[in-house]
Amino acid sequence: MRGKANKADILLGVCYRPPNQDEEVHESFYKRLAEVSQLLVLVLMGNLNLLDVCWKCNTSERKQSRRLLECVEDNLLTQLVSESTRGGASLDLLFTNREGLVGDVVVGGCLGLSDHEMIEFLINGEVKREGQQNHYHGLPEGRLWPVQDTG
Repeated sequence: MRGKANKADILLGVCYRPPNQDEEVHESFYKRLAEVSQLLVLVLMGNLNLLDVCWKCNTSERKQSRRLLECVEDNLLTQLVSESTRGGASLDLLFTNREGLVGDVVVGGCLGLSDHEMIEFLINGEVKREGQQNHYHGLPEGRLWPVQDTG
Protein backbone atom coordinates (compact mmCIF):
# COMPACT_ATOMS: atom_id res chain seq x y z
CA MET A 1 0.00 0.00 0.00
CA ARG A 2 1.22 3.46 -0.74
CA GLY A 3 -0.04 6.69 0.71
CA LYS A 4 1.16 10.15 1.67
CA ALA A 5 2.45 11.50 4.98
CA ASN A 6 3.00 15.23 4.74
CA LYS A 7 3.69 14.98 1.00
CA ALA A 8 6.12 12.03 1.36
CA ASP A 9 5.41 8.56 0.02
CA ILE A 10 4.59 5.89 2.62
CA LEU A 11 5.65 2.31 2.00
CA LEU A 12 3.82 -0.35 4.01
CA GLY A 13 5.73 -3.63 4.07
CA VAL A 14 5.03 -7.06 5.51
CA CYS A 15 7.77 -9.61 6.10
CA TYR A 16 8.22 -13.11 7.48
CA ARG A 17 11.57 -14.49 8.59
CA PRO A 18 11.69 -18.28 9.01
CA PRO A 19 13.51 -19.39 12.18
CA ASN A 20 16.27 -21.16 10.20
CA GLN A 21 16.98 -18.47 7.60
CA ASP A 22 20.63 -18.32 6.52
CA GLU A 23 22.91 -15.33 7.03
CA GLU A 24 23.15 -14.41 3.34
CA VAL A 25 19.39 -13.89 3.15
CA HIS A 26 19.51 -11.84 6.37
CA GLU A 27 22.14 -9.53 4.93
CA SER A 28 20.18 -9.10 1.71
CA PHE A 29 17.09 -8.13 3.74
CA TYR A 30 19.06 -5.65 5.87
CA LYS A 31 20.64 -4.08 2.79
CA ARG A 32 17.25 -3.60 1.14
CA LEU A 33 15.74 -2.29 4.38
CA ALA A 34 18.53 0.31 4.60
CA GLU A 35 17.90 1.44 1.02
CA VAL A 36 14.13 1.73 1.44
CA SER A 37 14.26 3.44 4.83
CA GLN A 38 16.48 6.20 3.40
CA LEU A 39 14.18 6.89 0.44
CA LEU A 40 10.64 6.51 1.76
CA VAL A 41 8.54 6.88 4.85
CA LEU A 42 8.32 3.28 6.03
CA VAL A 43 5.95 1.14 8.07
CA LEU A 44 7.17 -2.46 8.27
CA MET A 45 5.42 -5.24 10.13
CA GLY A 46 5.99 -8.94 10.37
CA ASN A 47 7.09 -12.02 12.24
CA LEU A 48 10.88 -12.01 12.48
CA ASN A 49 11.16 -15.09 14.75
CA LEU A 50 13.92 -13.61 16.90
CA LEU A 51 13.12 -14.83 20.40
CA ASP A 52 16.12 -13.41 22.22
CA VAL A 53 15.71 -9.69 21.46
CA CYS A 54 14.87 -7.49 24.44
CA TRP A 55 13.32 -4.43 22.81
CA LYS A 56 13.19 -2.49 26.08
CA CYS A 57 16.99 -2.72 26.49
CA ASN A 58 17.91 -3.16 22.79
CA THR A 59 19.97 -6.26 23.60
CA SER A 60 20.19 -9.84 22.41
CA GLU A 61 22.41 -12.88 22.79
CA ARG A 62 22.51 -14.24 19.25
CA LYS A 63 24.50 -12.74 16.38
CA GLN A 64 21.49 -12.70 14.00
CA SER A 65 19.42 -10.78 16.53
CA ARG A 66 22.22 -8.30 17.27
CA ARG A 67 22.50 -7.67 13.53
CA LEU A 68 18.80 -6.75 13.42
CA LEU A 69 19.29 -4.35 16.34
CA GLU A 70 22.22 -2.74 14.48
CA CYS A 71 20.13 -2.37 11.33
CA VAL A 72 17.26 -0.79 13.28
CA GLU A 73 19.64 1.67 14.95
CA ASP A 74 21.61 2.48 11.78
CA ASN A 75 18.43 3.27 9.85
CA LEU A 76 16.72 5.25 12.62
CA LEU A 77 13.82 2.80 12.86
CA THR A 78 11.56 2.58 15.88
CA GLN A 79 10.01 -0.74 16.96
CA LEU A 80 6.52 -0.05 18.34
CA VAL A 81 5.26 -3.36 19.78
CA SER A 82 5.89 -3.48 23.52
CA GLU A 83 3.93 -6.60 24.43
CA SER A 84 4.45 -10.27 23.66
CA THR A 85 2.61 -11.56 20.60
CA ARG A 86 3.12 -15.32 21.01
CA GLY A 87 3.77 -17.31 24.16
CA GLY A 88 5.59 -14.57 26.06
CA ALA A 89 7.80 -13.58 23.12
CA SER A 90 7.67 -10.52 20.85
CA LEU A 91 7.89 -12.26 17.49
CA ASP A 92 5.58 -9.94 15.58
CA LEU A 93 7.04 -6.47 15.24
CA LEU A 94 6.11 -3.07 13.85
CA PHE A 95 8.74 -0.58 12.68
CA THR A 96 8.59 2.94 11.31
CA ASN A 97 11.11 5.61 10.42
CA ARG A 98 8.79 8.58 10.96
CA GLU A 99 7.81 9.72 14.45
CA GLY A 100 4.06 10.18 14.86
CA LEU A 101 3.13 8.28 11.70
CA VAL A 102 1.96 5.15 13.52
CA GLY A 103 -0.18 5.35 16.63
CA ASP A 104 -2.64 3.54 18.86
CA VAL A 105 -0.72 0.23 18.75
CA VAL A 106 -2.79 -2.46 20.48
CA VAL A 107 -1.85 -6.13 20.92
CA GLY A 108 -4.59 -8.64 21.71
CA GLY A 109 -6.93 -11.28 20.42
CA CYS A 110 -6.24 -13.94 17.82
CA LEU A 111 -7.45 -14.07 14.25
CA GLY A 112 -8.94 -17.44 13.34
CA LEU A 113 -6.75 -20.33 14.48
CA SER A 114 -3.55 -18.30 14.76
CA ASP A 115 -1.48 -18.70 17.91
CA HIS A 116 -0.15 -15.14 17.51
CA GLU A 117 -1.83 -12.08 18.99
CA MET A 118 -3.14 -9.49 16.53
CA ILE A 119 -1.49 -6.08 16.31
CA GLU A 120 -3.79 -3.18 15.52
CA PHE A 121 -2.51 0.30 14.76
CA LEU A 122 -3.33 3.51 12.99
CA ILE A 123 -1.33 5.06 10.19
CA ASN A 124 -1.84 8.80 10.34
CA GLY A 125 -1.66 10.42 6.93
CA GLU A 126 -3.37 10.89 3.63
CA VAL A 127 -4.14 7.95 1.37
CA LYS A 128 -4.72 8.48 -2.35
CA ARG A 129 -8.47 8.03 -2.37
CA GLU A 130 -10.30 10.99 -3.89
CA GLY A 131 -8.46 13.39 -1.55
CA GLN A 132 -10.18 11.94 1.52
CA GLN A 133 -8.06 11.31 4.62
CA ASN A 134 -8.26 7.80 6.13
CA HIS A 135 -6.64 5.89 8.93
CA TYR A 136 -5.83 2.22 8.33
CA HIS A 137 -5.95 -0.64 10.80
CA GLY A 138 -3.26 -3.28 10.26
CA LEU A 139 -3.59 -6.96 10.93
CA PRO A 140 -1.19 -9.89 10.56
CA GLU A 141 -0.33 -10.66 6.94
CA GLY A 142 -1.08 -7.09 5.85
CA ARG A 143 -4.87 -7.19 5.85
CA LEU A 144 -6.07 -3.60 5.90
CA TRP A 145 -9.41 -1.89 6.02
CA PRO A 146 -10.17 1.83 6.04
CA VAL A 147 -11.81 3.57 8.96
CA GLN A 148 -13.49 6.88 8.21
CA ASP A 149 -11.72 9.94 9.58
CA THR A 150 -13.74 11.37 12.44
CA GLY A 151 -11.69 14.56 12.67
